[in-house]
Amino acid sequence: MKTNNILKALGILIIGILLGWAIFGGDSDDTADHDHAETDQETIWTCSMHPSVRQNEPGACPICGMDLIPLEEEESSTAPNVYSMSENAMKLANITTMKVGQSEASREIRLNGKVVVDERNTYSQSTHIPGRIEDLRVNFTGEKVNRGQTLGVVYSPELVTAQEELLQAYSIMESQPDLFDAAKEKLRNWKIGENQIQQILSQGRVIERFPITADVNGIVTEKMVDLGDYVERGMPIYEISDLSDVWVLFDLYESTMGWINEGSEVEYTIRSLPGETFTGKISFVDPLVNSQTRVATARVEVDNSGGKLKPGMFATGVVKNNIGEAGHHEIIVPKSAVLWTGKRSLVYLKEEASGGAGFRIKEVTLGPSLGDSYVIEEGLQEGDEIVVNGTFTVDAAVQLAGKPSMMNPPESEETQETIKEISLSEEEKAKLQPVFINYLNLKDALVEDDFKLAEKKAKELENSLEQLEVSGFKKPAEAVLESYKIQLENNIGGLTSAENISLIRENFDEFSIVMIRMAQSLKPFNDKLYVQHCPMANRDRGADWLSLSDEIRNPYYGSAMLSCGEVTEIVE
Repeated sequence: MKTNNILKALGILIIGILLGWAIFGGDSDDTADHDHAETDQETIWTCSMHPSVRQNEPGACPICGMDLIPLEEEESSTAPNVYSMSENAMKLANITTMKVGQSEASREIRLNGKVVVDERNTYSQSTHIPGRIEDLRVNFTGEKVNRGQTLGVVYSPELVTAQEELLQAYSIMESQPDLFDAAKEKLRNWKIGENQIQQILSQGRVIERFPITADVNGIVTEKMVDLGDYVERGMPIYEISDLSDVWVLFDLYESTMGWINEGSEVEYTIRSLPGETFTGKISFVDPLVNSQTRVATARVEVDNSGGKLKPGMFATGVVKNNIGEAGHHEIIVPKSAVLWTGKRSLVYLKEEASGGAGFRIKEVTLGPSLGDSYVIEEGLQEGDEIVVNGTFTVDAAVQLAGKPSMMNPPESEETQETIKEISLSEEEKAKLQPVFINYLNLKDALVEDDFKLAEKKAKELENSLEQLEVSGFKKPAEAVLESYKIQLENNIGGLTSAENISLIRENFDEFSIVMIRMAQSLKPFNDKLYVQHCPMANRDRGADWLSLSDEIRNPYYGSAMLSCGEVTEIVE
């Protein structure tokens, strides 16, 4: 009896389990499988160091072994060639855009020069009396002199002899008047005036020392003799210049000579007179090019009656030239908007995208350079919106996302574009090296976690950029370097104005992108430069930097993760 009851209870229990599985278990598994499939479909996993890796499930990167991270949902939902960025992210990255319009194309040519003496107002003061200088009344350059002022005193044995002859001839003047006239004429040839001759005759004795007087008014710009020197007749002793009119001579390099003509208006400033702007017209363009410096000069004549301008002062000028016919309009964009790879010129178009803005790379054809902007021949239309500030930031983000970028052209292009290498002379390398040296010094300060030192090195880097004259480089290096310099100048403010070392490190990433490309293109050092990469920096998106050593010393984390990173390229 008990056995039957037990069997019945077991049967009821088994039937209940089977019914429960049939009712609930099968649907639960289907739902779980559906949810799991749906989750896998929605989430794409990628590697921060190798963004080309895409997987539907988490795991390790097959290339470097790092843990995969989920791809942003908004990024995976946009068009294949468009990178999406939220409005908040654009503000944090300081990305600005502008709509393209048409305007008259005028090129601004920047010139450097200095104030010099007007050669027509320079006088060489000489002595008309041979002898030894017994006294110098004007002893230094820069002293002002007036016409007739005594500059020095000369003792002349020859003049003493001539005076003695005059006195002897005077004693026999009645019998030999011609001899007396000849003796007087001899003294006049030494520019001894009639009053002095009469003084000699009235005193009846010779004058041993005669003064040298100034022939003109002006400033002594050169002193050529010292006390005790023996001078010959006609020998120059001072150079005297009238500085009421001066010249400003601007250097013209071969690349700018065709844009500068006589009559061109120039607006210029003097470095030692901040806040003042001068205007003038170019009155003369040197027809000869200096064979050593490869520059000619353009002259501006300036009225300096107030004495503000002094020879040797440095000047910076701008000449504006219209391109094309009057009234004809062109599409013009700032140089900061253009990425130049050596062969291709690219801009980023802004498009509407869900949750923010989308950016798509676009190749354009450049026309003439207008100083800080370019004329666009093809590739853009009026009304297109492009990135004008933070272009390299956008390009870096697009490249990390594995989308078409400056260094990763669309698949329709047969081969991936590489940076064009340009050979520099040793002299050109020497001009460029201070920028790289100050960049490396800033990197070392970040490695040491020293904010004050990094702040100082950022200022020195800014100064070296300001002093870099791209017009002294030969083509095509000049155009390439000009583009890089503009990008660096747009980014340097983030380094110099940072209030802490974290902000410097954030801006150092974007600055390093430009420096690396410039090093790859121009190769400023004869030694090796190492491109190093930290996959953890820039919020796990990775960041690069340059180093003269293959030893990893991470500027983005300093002592916290000093050796995090690897060498990804050697520039040599």
